Amino acid sequence: MGTFPPPPAGIDPKTWNAILHIRTGCFPTLLPQIKNDYGYWPSLGAGIAFAVLFGLALIGHAIQAIRFRRWTSILFAIGALTEAIGWAGRTWNAKCPYNHDAFLMQITTLIIAPTFFAAGLYVLLGILIQKLGSQTSSLSPSHYAVIFCTCDIISLVVQAVGGALAAKATVEVNGNSVTGTHIMVAGISFQLFTMTVFALLVVDFLRRASNLVMKRPIKLVLIALFVAFLMIYMRSIYRTVELAEGWTGFLITHEGYFIGLDATLMVIAVIVFLIFDPAVLLRQDSVSWEAEGEPAFGFLTYSSYC
Repeated sequence: MGTFPPPPAGIDPKTWNAILHIRTGCFPTLLPQIKNDYGYWPSLGAGIAFAVLFGLALIGHAIQAIRFRRWTSILFAIGALTEAIGWAGRTWNAKCPYNHDAFLMQITTLIIAPTFFAAGLYVLLGILIQKLGSQTSSLSPSHYAVIFCTCDIISLVVQAVGGALAAKATVEVNGNSVTGTHIMVAGISFQLFTMTVFALLVVDFLRRASNLVMKRPIKLVLIALFVAFLMIYMRSIYRTVELAEGWTGFLITHEGYFIGLDATLMVIAVIVFLIFDPAVLLRQDSVSWEAEGEPAFGFLTYSSYC
């Protein structure tokens, strides 16, 4: 177990040691007089259900990534893996509600997982622009990849650092999680700003492409992009408000909101691209364009940008 820090003033040493031991082991029940990191007992059913759903999404996108070698599938697979790890941590906490390692595991993964989904959308829009022609965008496909992937990496790092600092503070004597929380909020807010700019560019893309006759596969990909973007954007708003309230706020201490406004939205965002897989649909469209004498789209050429 190692050496535990001394108890804070006013707390009996035996009680303090007991608290530290249940936070590093597995105490199978939640005591009313001792709060855990969540402020509630995580649902075992929800933990298993979402771990399985994201695990299945991971398998589906991994198969597509191996089969077609597209960056969109790779990014969605990484995001699904990160979500699955996070929900495995919450399942662990459902059995061991005080275990801090499990809490740290889920907070650092679930806060950054949607960043990979967002990166997939940025790459996908660049693909569509290259597919339909540079006249459909004020930016080149390579600029989309460079600008938005860079912003995504910055957001990911900031959120991960903030999550780690905030979670670490909860086990320190008189630990203060405010700094870490503020860093997390900054990371999510930056992601929200980036996605807002992206949304404006999508609107510009649709306006410029409105005079083109789009084939059904491209229309389906655009629908999937819109649905996934809306889910990620709504989730980012929720997490920004949730964390701004602090670790004892109403939203963060009620699991139903997290399930409905984070987990469910992210399941939809990742599943929609299994139903309307860009790697499959745009490949079909490329074949049909080739048959009409149009050049096929070079996915691997574009994928090298991000």
